[in-house]
Amino acid sequence: MVTIVDVARAAGVAPSTVSYVLSGKRSISPRTRRVVEQSIRQLGYHPNAGARSLATSRTNVLSLMAPLREELNGPGVMEFVAAVAAAARGHDQDLLLLTKDEGPAALRRVASTALADGVIVMDVERADPRVPTLLSLGRPVVLIGEPAEPTGLAAVDLDFTTAGACCVEHLAGLGHRAVALIGPQRPDLAVAERFRLGFTATGRIRDVRTTTHDCGPAYDAVHACLDEALAAEPTAVVVHNEAALPMVLAELRHRGRRIPEDLAVVAVCRDALATGGPVPLTSIAVPVAELAELAVRMTVRPGLPETRLLAPRLTQRASTR
Repeated sequence: MVTIVDVARAAGVAPSTVSYVLSGKRSISPRTRRVVEQSIRQLGYHPNAGARSLATSRTNVLSLMAPLREELNGPGVMEFVAAVAAAARGHDQDLLLLTKDEGPAALRRVASTALADGVIVMDVERADPRVPTLLSLGRPVVLIGEPAEPTGLAAVDLDFTTAGACCVEHLAGLGHRAVALIGPQRPDLAVAERFRLGFTATGRIRDVRTTTHDCGPAYDAVHACLDEALAAEPTAVVVHNEAALPMVLAELRHRGRRIPEDLAVVAVCRDALATGGPVPLTSIAVPVAELAELAVRMTVRPGLPETRLLAPRLTQRASTR
């Protein structure tokens, strides 16, 4: 394993000089700094995390609290986890994964033992019970998801209100006047409420009759939800429920509903899911990589708490042609 002594020998300087270059605790001439940094790159040296923490009072570790529950869309959650891990490595940070089920106790453990320099939190609820603990941690916190009310914490998210509006605007422009929304069975999630708000408000503006239906991911729940939604005789369906989307499409086929001839479909989902079926779906993709990079950057370089919303982009495909 390459050590700081090896780097110092290759650069022709003292080990303490390499340490000062890494920690920034003492002024080093630009020429010497360049030589040391070149030796670090050539040798592939990585500072020991424990020693680095003692020297700088930083761990270069970020903690991510993610929801890992059976009823959630597992692939979607893991795509977020992988994207945050990749973004963290791009900022020379390692990632410590916590589960949401551990709750505030896990957050307090991270703070009391100095396991991480900052915390990123997924699956944010309308009135999230973790907020008081997050505010007390004394380190940067960024939420991936916008709570219903301001919390004093930084947050990043897709602009779900505008996303709901975009779906109705697109369908209204194609002549649809009756549209059903199949949303998640999670009324506690702020994103679901915001999407419904944009969806229904734009329906009123565009003279489109809208209905909203919460749907669980199990087959029986999807079957009952479609019974209710199709009873209103919509000509288009918007699915803001990636976990249930495959079963919704399968059940529509089972009922003999052709897409888009009998029913147009717009989904909020990953591009891989939108393009992986027999009929490519018009969709709004959650910009996972962008949100992950933004959350990591705001955690590593904290400023005043702010909420950053990314504009949705609707991609038209065969399901609404």
